[in-house]
Amino acid sequence: MIYSLAVTNYLGDRIKLELGRPENTGFLVKSITGLGPVKANVNTTEVATNDGSMFNSARLSQRNIVIQLAFIHSIYGEDIEEIRQKSYKYFPIKKNVELVIETDNRYVRTIGYIESNEPDIFSKQEGTQISIICPDPYFYSASEDGNNVTDFYSIDPVFEFPFSNESLSEPLLIFGEIQIKTEGVITYHGDSEIGVMIYIHAIGPATNINIYNTETREVMSINTTKLEALTGKGIVASDDIIINTLKGEKSITLVREGKSYNILNCLDKNTDWFTLVKGDNIFAFTAESGVTNLQFRIENKVIYEGV
Repeated sequence: MIYSLAVTNYLGDRIKLELGRPENTGFLVKSITGLGPVKANVNTTEVATNDGSMFNSARLSQRNIVIQLAFIHSIYGEDIEEIRQKSYKYFPIKKNVELVIETDNRYVRTIGYIESNEPDIFSKQEGTQISIICPDPYFYSASEDGNNVTDFYSIDPVFEFPFSNESLSEPLLIFGEIQIKTEGVITYHGDSEIGVMIYIHAIGPATNINIYNTETREVMSINTTKLEALTGKGIVASDDIIINTLKGEKSITLVREGKSYNILNCLDKNTDWFTLVKGDNIFAFTAESGVTNLQFRIENKVIYEGV
């Protein structure tokens, strides 16, 4: 069951349309279409000597959400004309809006552009039909799991009371120890595959990093010899490497002393760009040397095909 639809316009103005309380806003939601999985374009090739056809590829079309609204008097004394004009504010033509939809078990968001806002002014029950084009066909989780973070390291506290420092010249007190894990599990609950953001922070030198998806046997390799030729150094302390495997955004960047370098050429030519599938995804990493000097973190969003 759908409880509400929240709309935020390009200026940051937000209105929440509760389906069970239309008097709060003056907008009665009569229907919403385009909330299910969008239609896929399946490309095939017919072969003269075979029955049927051969599959080539498939892609999802853009999403088109159409909202039917009726105007009613609100609890704040707004009349029908004021409600109609308020719809122009929250659904401005050509502008982008963010939609957040709350159901029994999903809390999702998407970005779209207003294609049309067509009020029926001379009807007995005045209302409007709003068409929103969403270039991205997926819904993204807007709840706490919307940006999932998996750390491959932890800091264990070891400082205890009472304590004593046996030396005034040597740092004998230990406040915490960094525990490096070379393997981690990401449990993904989305409907469709999605890329990840991989963050690698170096606390010391390391050479030739390999990252694995142990379930699919995919591997991503970073050649530090090429990195040294490109930047003058291999991996050194305080380096950050950011790998983006999202479709349309694939990149790998080194951040060193406040300066960013595109190090795409440092990847192995047969590198696989990781994606998460529904269920458990097991990732691991190794290095020829300095593996304990590397801190890994993987972030992912959760996408749904429909509400």
